[in-house]
Amino acid sequence: MKFYMTPGSCSTGIHILLEELDLLFEVYLVNLMEGDQFKPDYLATNPKATIPVLIRDDGSALTEFQAIAWWLARQHPKAGLLPDSIEGETRVIETMDYVVGTIHGQGYTRIFTTSNYTSNEAEHAAIQAHGKTIVESGFAVMNEILAEREYVVGNFSIADAALFYVEFWADKIQLELPPHCERHYQRMLQRPKVRQVLAEEGYRV
Repeated sequence: MKFYMTPGSCSTGIHILLEELDLLFEVYLVNLMEGDQFKPDYLATNPKATIPVLIRDDGSALTEFQAIAWWLARQHPKAGLLPDSIEGETRVIETMDYVVGTIHGQGYTRIFTTSNYTSNEAEHAAIQAHGKTIVESGFAVMNEILAEREYVVGNFSIADAALFYVEFWADKIQLELPPHCERHYQRMLQRPKVRQVLAEEGYRV
């Protein structure tokens, strides 16, 4: 398979899942700052101009974090990356949608890509502050979910890979995580495959 990713981005979560499953894949780096996602060759692969992208063995492309993560888990059921029950699987999907769609999609985008919201630099600080509020509110929700659990649904699942990458971003911008999220983040950092991925992507653990 071919995996299109950017180090330290949301694709890090998928990278972790690929390594947790011990799959063979080729990595293709996409430099978002240089605009690689808008180049014709990349758009031919993914017209959405987004990451991550996973090209499967049959040549078909999968995009969107949740879809790729769910496919990997269903394709390799013995790995236990999804709960056995419908309720558990639903909670995993619910968590991924909230993390990717709200904490990342509404919160961090305002912090990291502020200019996409306005070209008026005088408004940037207010937009970033709003983004920070969304992120903090999101972590407050996740903190309650993690109150009596080591992982989102008890055992490690694809939802934890999603939550990890937004916790990782919080660490990098020195945003304090609430206690249960911090414990989850530290627990994730102790997983050998997580440490391997971060090292491969150029980060010190």
